[in-house]
Amino acid sequence: MPEYEPPRDGAWRRVGLLVPSSNTVMEVDFYRRLPPGFTLHTGRMYLESTTPEGESQMLDHHVMPAAHDVGTARPDVIVFGCTSAGALRGNDYDRELCDRIASDTGADVISVISSVRESIRSRGAGRIGVITPYVDSLNEKIRASLEADDGVEVADIRGLGISDNFAIAEVAPEKIVAFAAETFLGQPIDLLFASCTNLRAMDAVDGIRDALGVDVLTSNLAALEAVDRWAGISSPNRHEA
Repeated sequence: MPEYEPPRDGAWRRVGLLVPSSNTVMEVDFYRRLPPGFTLHTGRMYLESTTPEGESQMLDHHVMPAAHDVGTARPDVIVFGCTSAGALRGNDYDRELCDRIASDTGADVISVISSVRESIRSRGAGRIGVITPYVDSLNEKIRASLEADDGVEVADIRGLGISDNFAIAEVAPEKIVAFAAETFLGQPIDLLFASCTNLRAMDAVDGIRDALGVDVLTSNLAALEAVDRWAGISSPNRHEA
């Protein structure tokens, strides 16, 4: 793809972002790294507890009102910004939810979990190591979502066991690097995936890569790559911003 250039007429490409209300990381990662000429417009979906029960409440009662509200900003594309909620009820449900959001808002819609799966495919990675901040009941849903794709095996998935979503953002990048290293050092994996849009994993990419010697993907990096694909532009080294 050619190097991206902002539209000559000065027009903005509006990105809508739906995040759990207690998420304090994904917006930061996006507004630091979106290309020139892109603007960010956020809707918040009530969530405090990162558990299947809390995320089910968010899916059933708070996603569509937030999507409808952010739709009034007339975004060109909307990102459903919760990895584990996208995986919670399976990949078919995730696609159906995106279709509902698209129908209500008139925007194209991208989910994070589908973006992760596409980024894994584009890298040709087969054996994946996964770290998360989640409890085990959510880790099982992430594993099932990833392994639904042919040729993908989750070698292991380990979580920090955090159920307070606000607390996830307080995990320092250095701790994320250390957790990845202690979990997967010496294991034969093609790629390390750090899941969760509220985890400061983009700031840990270089450290994880240096520690493990493998490619590294994060939820927010995958979502940014999906926005690039949607816009038809090549992806820069996002984690370096």
